[in-house]
Amino acid sequence: MPSQRSRTRRREPRSITGENRLPPAAAVVVAALVYAVLPESLLVGPRFAIPALVTNVIGFGLLFWELDRGGPVARHTLARDRLPPAEWRFSQDENQDTVREVAVSSSITSNWRPAFIDYLYVSLTNSSAFSPTDTMPLTGRAKTLMGLEATAALLTSLLVVARAVGGLGSAG
Repeated sequence: MPSQRSRTRRREPRSITGENRLPPAAAVVVAALVYAVLPESLLVGPRFAIPALVTNVIGFGLLFWELDRGGPVARHTLARDRLPPAEWRFSQDENQDTVREVAVSSSITSNWRPAFIDYLYVSLTNSSAFSPTDTMPLTGRAKTLMGLEATAALLTSLLVVARAVGGLGSAG
């Protein structure tokens, strides 16, 4: 006979068994194509700057996607109470007690779980603002990775600016 706990545990509905791998694969292909077809005359800095900024965002987005809550398969196949602890806190994770039109998309109400686009967005905003925006890192590992990404983005930006300023000085 099932225990009281197993009888009262409600399985959460899951409409998919895993996350589509097409968006991350497409992001990598787009990064490679942008690098391959960009004419030299359109480059603002050294040729490595573009792939360093595209691939920085995509690479860290993929890393965040693979690490958080056990990875994409776990996030989409395990019941919420069986997921490993979160590395990042998304706004959907805390919207359940807001106005109705916002609360309907919260993690608890809609069983929302982050997808690749969410991690890509976190990576993009972290690279451009050099800090987290609306998604907070919760673990030391997540904080370290976001710090590393922000530092790499800042250094790449500084190299591009230094190259541009150096080019202005030699042009005159």
